[in-house]
Amino acid sequence: MSSPETEPEPGVVADATGPADALPVVAPQLRSLRRRASLTLEAAARAAGLSPAHLSRLETGQRQPSLPMLLALARIYGTTVSELLGETVADRDAVVRAGDMEPTAAGGWIYWQAGSPGRGMQALRVHVPYGSQGDIVRVHPGEEWLHVLEGRLRLRLGDSTHQLAPGDSAHFDSLTPHRIAAQDPGGVELLFVHTLLQSPTATLCLGPTPGETP
Repeated sequence: MSSPETEPEPGVVADATGPADALPVVAPQLRSLRRRASLTLEAAARAAGLSPAHLSRLETGQRQPSLPMLLALARIYGTTVSELLGETVADRDAVVRAGDMEPTAAGGWIYWQAGSPGRGMQALRVHVPYGSQGDIVRVHPGEEWLHVLEGRLRLRLGDSTHQLAPGDSAHFDSLTPHRIAAQDPGGVELLFVHTLLQSPTATLCLGPTPGETP
């Protein structure tokens, strides 16, 4: 059995090219926001389903967090993915222009901030590649709404599986275990809105369900 020091944590992507090539601002932001939330490394790691050693690696830039992990840490620290990435909007503009949405890659997903940071909800445009994180099961407080723009989506909600085509939407309680996967080799484009609960106990459970395939 691999030791905790060598086995990758679910939801965390090892950075093969070095932290400087990944998300350089995330590491210091993670530590700063954890301290602002008055959480010890051990308490924050436990809430996120990580070992303290792996959270320490995230905070020092030795590992790159996936998008689901960024969402989990944002909920735990009572903030947004935008703030984790060091993004700020001075006046919280109500309108987000397409040209101002910079793509960010995390854990195989590509996403664009489609709303202003610091709000009670976070809106994203997301590209989910085929086969990327299709075995990740998410469970966390709040609600989620998604709308398929292009491609076909396979959505697992509890014991039910749904196939969503372009134009289809889903709105569900995110305490229901759920997983998202692209049905087609070209991936799937989504609009995605989720609530950001200001709770230090909010968590995101990651990893495949034993004996199941995504």
